[in-house]
Amino acid sequence: MTRTASARRAALPERPVVSVIVPVYNEADNITPTLERLVAAVRTPMEILVVHDSDEDTTVPVVRALQPRMPQVRLHRNDLGRGVLNAMRAGIDAARAPYIVVSMADGSDDVEVIDQMVALAQGGADVVAASRYMRGGRQVGGPFLKGVLSRIAGLTLQWFGRVGTHDATNNFKLYSRRYLDTVSIESQGGFELALELTIKAALAGRTVREVPATWRDRTAGQSRFQLRAWLPRYLHWYLSLFGGRARAVLRGT
Repeated sequence: MTRTASARRAALPERPVVSVIVPVYNEADNITPTLERLVAAVRTPMEILVVHDSDEDTTVPVVRALQPRMPQVRLHRNDLGRGVLNAMRAGIDAARAPYIVVSMADGSDDVEVIDQMVALAQGGADVVAASRYMRGGRQVGGPFLKGVLSRIAGLTLQWFGRVGTHDATNNFKLYSRRYLDTVSIESQGGFELALELTIKAALAGRTVREVPATWRDRTAGQSRFQLRAWLPRYLHWYLSLFGGRARAVLRGT
């Protein structure tokens, strides 16, 4: 976390309780219903940061047109370098709230559970996952292989790694600022950031909780998730949890 980002957050008035980070890349077709759904669903005082790499992004003019009736929404330009990882990091840096949720612009996330996530965080959780794989959660659509691998990873991390959630790979999570300010982000690609932060929280003894949620595949636009390119990065953090647990056992802790 940079000192400049912290000073910028402190200078802004009326601090919200939760910041929702929405990284975008040419999501003009999806952003209006996504933001309308967020505003309608969340009762917790919030800000929504729509993070874009470039002012030429097709999402930007759509969001600007929405802002007069959505005072919660802020456009934030990612100045850390192009790509979804840097967009998420830039949004986290700029967020003003003590609780931060990362959600996608394609409308796939079950934003109706954000208030429940905040309640668990206010009760002491540092990571709260919106879980497709716990009782009451589900996934609708999406690539078959990606879904199978995600489910296997999530369930084995919970059953054998005691990570605190059945859905460690899901990007739709809440993080407390008190936790984020203590952790260094090492991810190189993008969406594995959620797994990294969950694994590091579990190994540090932080409280990880979950709420059941439904994930639905996008109906417009194109996903930027690339399974073949990012699978090794997910595998790295998957193995890191079990390696960390093994080292703790050898130390007798």
